[in-house]
Amino acid sequence: MASYIARRLLWTLLLLLVITAVTFLIFYVLPTADPAAQRAGRDPSPELITAIRHQLGLDKSLPAQYVDYTKNLFLHFDFGQSFINNTSVRSLIFDRLPNTLFLVLGAAVVWFVIGVSIGIISAVRRGSFWDRLLMGGALVAISAPVYWMGLVCLYLFSNDIGVWHIFPGSGAYQDAHGFFAKCWSLVMPWLVLSAAFAAIYARLLRSNLLETMNEDYIRTARAKGLSERRVVLRHGVRSAITPVVTVLGLDIGILMGGAILTETVFNIDGVGRLSFDAIQRGDLATIQGTTIVLAAGVAIMSLVVDILYAFLDPRVRY
Repeated sequence: MASYIARRLLWTLLLLLVITAVTFLIFYVLPTADPAAQRAGRDPSPELITAIRHQLGLDKSLPAQYVDYTKNLFLHFDFGQSFINNTSVRSLIFDRLPNTLFLVLGAAVVWFVIGVSIGIISAVRRGSFWDRLLMGGALVAISAPVYWMGLVCLYLFSNDIGVWHIFPGSGAYQDAHGFFAKCWSLVMPWLVLSAAFAAIYARLLRSNLLETMNEDYIRTARAKGLSERRVVLRHGVRSAITPVVTVLGLDIGILMGGAILTETVFNIDGVGRLSFDAIQRGDLATIQGTTIVLAAGVAIMSLVVDILYAFLDPRVRY
């Protein structure tokens, strides 16, 4: 296991190098505004733009800029300075990272609990009214776009503009103080963000559990006189949930980048929103920093999933 983790960490470093290179190429190939001209303000002189380009290192060749950036990143953990406001990108990211982690991890708990519960109920009561109702609702949740669902929830349930004043609305997270107040302000974002994932997990677990319940060791457990509840939860769910755990870890990593829509709708000051603003302003240093952090999150969660997989399934060996 130790050698496997070491190999995966080396591959992660290589992946981050590739990501930084691709981001550089995309930024320079696609038409974007000149960061030096943006920073210089209105009606700048050519001399001022030239001076700012030299200050930012934009007058160097693309390979030289890339080498300088990767050297500072891997040796000093320095993401550089924002082209727009000359603020450390590392401080910008880590100031907002807790908000994104709180949003994503809370949503992960919600969708895992809801998805697993629905999947078990549907599998145990296959073909019943509840099975058809829950799977029909899951199909609707999968089909609904996150951005649209967020706007609908704000219109129906938010305290400020909603038809029914139940949950805090857009921007409530920034004004909330204390752990429980922040949790209450994130109820709607968590539900919106977790709806599609919970539906996918419910359908996946239902399918796996139906297949697992026909295995020989399940019939043996029943023949020993074990209760149906114990057979389902102790033997059936444990085997059927392994693919769900694998998908969960990857989804948490991916969702750190995909939470940008939810952060935008509910006005949450997270890394996704920071990346979106940086793309609009052509701030390469911030785009590069947020991309690397989010990509590292995906890679780390993938490694954690592989390790957990070995504990959940004794047949897995590395």
